[in-house]
Amino acid sequence: MGTSTDPTFDSLRGGRVFVAGARTALGGAIARALRGLDGVDVCGLDTPEAALRDPSAAEDTFARLTPTHVIVAGGRSGGIALNRQAPADLMLDNLRLASAILPAAHRQHVRSLLFVASSCTYPRSAAQPMRPDALLSGPLEPTSEAYAMAKLAGIVLCQAYRDQYGAHFVPAIAADSYGPGDTFDPDNSHVVAGLIRRMHEARVRGDATFSVWGTGCQVRDLVYVDDLATACLIALACYDDRVPINLSAGAPTSIADLAVAVRKVVGFNGDLVFDTTKPDGASIKTLDTAPIRLLGFTPRTALRDGLQRTYRWFLEHPAP
Repeated sequence: MGTSTDPTFDSLRGGRVFVAGARTALGGAIARALRGLDGVDVCGLDTPEAALRDPSAAEDTFARLTPTHVIVAGGRSGGIALNRQAPADLMLDNLRLASAILPAAHRQHVRSLLFVASSCTYPRSAAQPMRPDALLSGPLEPTSEAYAMAKLAGIVLCQAYRDQYGAHFVPAIAADSYGPGDTFDPDNSHVVAGLIRRMHEARVRGDATFSVWGTGCQVRDLVYVDDLATACLIALACYDDRVPINLSAGAPTSIADLAVAVRKVVGFNGDLVFDTTKPDGASIKTLDTAPIRLLGFTPRTALRDGLQRTYRWFLEHPAP
């Protein structure tokens, strides 16, 4: 991120930013970035998760902390496996979060709110790179439909608050992030964390092969979590529109290439085998990053560097 006195963030000076979802990898990265900004306080980091999903508790929390800005970076999420196993749980958790935090922020008269949704909110067949005018124009990817619908509801709720009350609520759509603090549970993890843990364990066991879900042809728009946190703060400080803004590094990577990169970082010497009996999910997901780049965002972390930092964090924080 820029210097602590970067004028990009002047609109946040003297403010208090509440991070809803501070225990997530993204929320933690946002908190780190906020601590590096002069004249900006960060609050809400120790708020119980239940309070973020209960309307009365959320309102009491906001009345006590009096935030001037809010970033909604929480909500339960996971990869294809979790989306197939617990779609109702994922949808309900994210609906509860949005329906508690957004009304509380409105009643507190916050200056601005950034709601971070996922790229799975775009239709499966959306033209690439995906732009906000494609939202709701076609069917969603079936493997993440329930979760995506909840995030779409949050986007539309932001727009509804703008339309009805003139609230400065901004919807954002983030690419697939990875990095320190990620969830490495093989049943709940996203693609990078899942590959790192499973391939590490395969190396420790001395396996001759490693199975990758799908064909390997699917393409994902990956962004290191600290870069995504910077993009979130730039959007919070500089963007004010009902049209969602994409947050991404704009560096598409195939799952096959990602698996090769993880193999090098982890030091696994076996062969990669692509299990085509498992679903690919969406064949390609890339985001148009022109609007956030015009605001001054430039990603700083190359994929290999990001993977090395993520693997180092994983080794330092042994998973159960």
